[in-house]
Amino acid sequence: MQNKEQFEAKDKIKTNRKVVLGCIMLAMFMAAIEATIVATAIPSIVADLGGFSKFSWVFSAFLLAQAITIPIYGKLADLYGRKPVFSFGVIVFLIGSTLCGFSQSMNMLILCRLIQGLGAGAVQPIVTTIVGDIFEISERARIQGYLSSVWGVSSIIGPALGAFFVQYVSWSWIFWINVPIGLISMVGIWVFLKETVHSQNHEIDYLGSVWIFISVSSLMVVFIQAGTAWDWLSAPVLGLLGLFILGSILFVLQEKRAAEPIMPLWIWRHSLILISNLATLTTGIVIIGLSSFLPTYIQGVMEKSPLTAGFALAFMSMGWVVSATFAGKVMFKYGFRRIVILGGIWSLIGSIFFITLQPERGWLWAGAGSLLIGIGMGLARTVFIVGIQNSVEWKMRGVATASNMFMNILGNTMGAALLGGVLNLKLVDYLKGGSGEPLDVVNLLLDPIKRAALSQGELKSLTSGLAFSLHNVFWGLFIFAVISFLLSLFFPEARKQEG
Repeated sequence: MQNKEQFEAKDKIKTNRKVVLGCIMLAMFMAAIEATIVATAIPSIVADLGGFSKFSWVFSAFLLAQAITIPIYGKLADLYGRKPVFSFGVIVFLIGSTLCGFSQSMNMLILCRLIQGLGAGAVQPIVTTIVGDIFEISERARIQGYLSSVWGVSSIIGPALGAFFVQYVSWSWIFWINVPIGLISMVGIWVFLKETVHSQNHEIDYLGSVWIFISVSSLMVVFIQAGTAWDWLSAPVLGLLGLFILGSILFVLQEKRAAEPIMPLWIWRHSLILISNLATLTTGIVIIGLSSFLPTYIQGVMEKSPLTAGFALAFMSMGWVVSATFAGKVMFKYGFRRIVILGGIWSLIGSIFFITLQPERGWLWAGAGSLLIGIGMGLARTVFIVGIQNSVEWKMRGVATASNMFMNILGNTMGAALLGGVLNLKLVDYLKGGSGEPLDVVNLLLDPIKRAALSQGELKSLTSGLAFSLHNVFWGLFIFAVISFLLSLFFPEARKQEG
């Protein structure tokens, strides 16, 4: 009877590792480019479909579905094999992508983005698992470098590619471009990856996923709708807040008794993991806030092209890639804590550029702020993940790393909803004090033809209202950058855990 190691050795021999690695990198590229390419295109999508008040849901729905499904897909891959679960996720993602491109309303787009997210949750955990299956420990550092470079390249290409499609083709292609990439990746992995499924007894925490979905989605609706569509003390708001509290309590109780919880409670008793995850949550809010709302400011207030907005956003990615590489080389020499604090300082300085942002300062001012925030994120985030993996035993690294991934996506999800709510609330207050127009009148600013038809008075009023509202969003970014910096001061010196 051959043991597990013998089966894995045979699988590695039969597997065409170079082709599989190429397919894995394609899948990672498809998932990584999704956020930045949509961020650049969202003002044009709003101009076409309307529904300005709902556009933060385009990000939140995708991220929430992805966050909830990541831990489930990872365990299903252990039960049924990597190929079928990965393929199922990619197929669902591509169905959602195709439907997104055909959307005729903002509500339809949000629903299709939810479908996309349900599939996207399979990509990252299973890709990481396949790397562990087919490459030896001594090779994985080099392979992880390749995968990291995919995220860096996609973060730079995404905004420019999104701007290109919007400006010269159609925004639908930011979704349809996923189809050939996903199909090539899926077929390549089916044909060239040879695996022997070792059925493992897992108890998947479906109930924990349900409770966190209910609690987080309830709070997201409150963030977006309260103060605009509903009064803060209205029955829907109070009911959703009650549902959030109930869902949170039931989630904690479920995690205490679940055999394999999606968020083990012991994680929160480990000081380094606690600070890393909390800071990942707050920096996740900063990242999604910048990605979601900076293109709207540059296009709607500064009257620049989608391509210009894409370049301004790409500065963050450039800074991130360079500083992450630097952090990897110096963190062990100078200590994890110093690099984390340095990252917090750079992000804080970058956020000041946005609370001082004015149309006359130009898009390069915004680009400089993006660059500094990217530098800060690259320094701190690299240390967070390495510090977590370095501070726990080998058998705990998977769940500890997954907790950090989860907090990142949760921060993105909550940030899109929270800052979108701030934008809507301030814009409603501004319009009530002036023209009394409904919130979705801002759609006109994002459509070049309709914008040109506005009178100078109307244009000035709407532009000022959008600038005022987004300025409050940027203050939100600054507050979370301050919180992130304060958390970095509590980051402990990591102790290396052998094994």
